[in-house]
Amino acid sequence: MSKEKKLFIAATRQNDGKTLVSLGLIMAFKQYAKNIGFMKPVGQRYVEIEGYKVDEDAVLIKSCCNCDGELRHISPIAVERGFTEEYIDHGKKQVLSNIIMESYKEVSKGKDLVVIEGTGHAGVGSVFDLGNGSVAKLLGAKVLIITVGGIGRPIDEIVLNKALFEKEGVELVGVVINKVIPDKMDKIKDYIERGLAKKGIELFGTIPYTKRLTWPSIKQVMESIPSKLINGRESLDNQIEKIVVGAMTPHNALGFFGERVLLITPADREDIVLAAMSSSVIGTERKHRISGIILTGKMQIHQSVMNLIQKTTIPVLAVNIDTYGVASLIHDLVVKIAETDMEKIKTAKSLVEEYVDVERLFKRLSGNQNG
Repeated sequence: MSKEKKLFIAATRQNDGKTLVSLGLIMAFKQYAKNIGFMKPVGQRYVEIEGYKVDEDAVLIKSCCNCDGELRHISPIAVERGFTEEYIDHGKKQVLSNIIMESYKEVSKGKDLVVIEGTGHAGVGSVFDLGNGSVAKLLGAKVLIITVGGIGRPIDEIVLNKALFEKEGVELVGVVINKVIPDKMDKIKDYIERGLAKKGIELFGTIPYTKRLTWPSIKQVMESIPSKLINGRESLDNQIEKIVVGAMTPHNALGFFGERVLLITPADREDIVLAAMSSSVIGTERKHRISGIILTGKMQIHQSVMNLIQKTTIPVLAVNIDTYGVASLIHDLVVKIAETDMEKIKTAKSLVEEYVDVERLFKRLSGNQNG
């Protein structure tokens, strides 16, 4: 029987922060465990690398945490288009279970601890017999549930998820609350801790909502909406904190331009584009430079203005969507941490180290109830 500790990171719903917590915990656990492995058995957002479809989060964590092992084992199953229908028609649970177990054997070799990231809440994947509860049971892992701030709803959802895991005979080690409004941290931690204690559930931390983690990069925007890059490939990692829609006079627009600002404007508004470009002339301080420009509509920008744009490093995207449609799409964008975003990675690590009782959690994984 394998001796390594196993921690399965689950959540009450999508985008609660499983990856952030997984990333931070792996880095923080290095104080207590020499060799740490990572696995995401079932992935839904994937990229293709070396002929294998692998989960984006697996790529990120392997890169950032220096996890050894092949990506095809770290992320053995990708739920691509048509996967569910194919499974209902012809699938066999044992085949998928064998794939996960074989990959786990590779990932866990020589490890003191393996962190396993789930997908969504406890029931996600049940349609093809790989719900988080089933996978955690298959791997013999204890579960840590991540949910988002509040009091009533998080406790309700934690109890529901706990029941699903218990049905599979899986132990819930405890809970981390993420994205808590900073001004309400003390109050929510107090009530959640007492509320969970009544249910016999341990709270290991409350992490504040951190706006910086919600900022998309120009690259993420480019990958999320149909667009053409016409300048600034070297600056695609620029972050976006604020969007300015170019529906005003250039004079008024100048007051809105600055670092981490994305301008969205019709391609025929050369006056606004020129005003934005003035923020990136040689010698201008970084705080006055915009992050990027999106040109909307089917009109093409004048060649003389294009020539000036190409003298800057401002990323410029062209799209055929209207200005407000683009702004809406970006507003609804789900931002994932990218392996190139070292600041967000450092933020994830520091948040977990500061707000999660990592030592107590590690001791619980070791079977020490009292710390």
